[in-house]
Amino acid sequence: MAQEVPQIPDDSLFLSFQSQCESTEGWVSSYSKPGIGVWMKPPKDKTSLIHTCKGRMTFPDVLADTVYDVLHDTEYRKKWDMNMIETRDFAILSANADVGYYSWKCPKPLKNRDVVTLRSWLLLEDCYMIINFSVKHNLYPPRKDLVRAVSLIAGYLIKITGPSSCTLTYLAQVDPRGSLPKWVVNKASQYMAPKILRKLHKACVQYPAWKKNHQPEFKPWLNPEQNTLPRMSLDDLSLQRAESLEQVDESRLCELADDKDHSDEERSKED
Repeated sequence: MAQEVPQIPDDSLFLSFQSQCESTEGWVSSYSKPGIGVWMKPPKDKTSLIHTCKGRMTFPDVLADTVYDVLHDTEYRKKWDMNMIETRDFAILSANADVGYYSWKCPKPLKNRDVVTLRSWLLLEDCYMIINFSVKHNLYPPRKDLVRAVSLIAGYLIKITGPSSCTLTYLAQVDPRGSLPKWVVNKASQYMAPKILRKLHKACVQYPAWKKNHQPEFKPWLNPEQNTLPRMSLDDLSLQRAESLEQVDESRLCELADDKDHSDEERSKED
């Protein structure tokens, strides 16, 4: 079967992404608090059971530029993203596109996850966008100790609302793979989205002080001439389809965890 070569997102794809972020049609509210909301949208067809999750938060005290920098800065991510195991940008495709690897911790007894993505970004007058989707590369094959997740689409829309304020919208349709029931995945997305946004807001507030002492002029996402990553051809990549990955059965791990919890409860009663 021929490999599908990915394409760097063009303006029409970014505009489509922005439209999804700003649209209300078909979205069901699952969380609503002052300044923050989460919505879910079921897939249009049966090719995937994974819902698209959208979260939006008002940042009244953070520049849009700062949010954009935080989302790009892999060194700073190591400081604030406590779920991260490893992150690495390993090649550039163009002045506004690269390829990266990211792995993260999952709650026990589940196996940890990783993903390889093509990421692209666009700066407009009133907003910034970053989007990514899963790709395959020979240097980063699936690992035995991790479950390879699939990002169908994920990204951020940062909308400027004032001289020192903005709104951040996070939109994602990500299949964590493994044997997790899809309803669990969808429920977890609703639960995690507000936590992610609040954590990101805190990281953005603290970023200017941190960056002042960590190569303040180094921002290759704004200054392509600073980027020292090797250039890669799109022909070296292919789209990552969920059905091409090995199905990892985690049900036994969950059963063992349930048995352990039950044993602990019994011992507690005996004591």
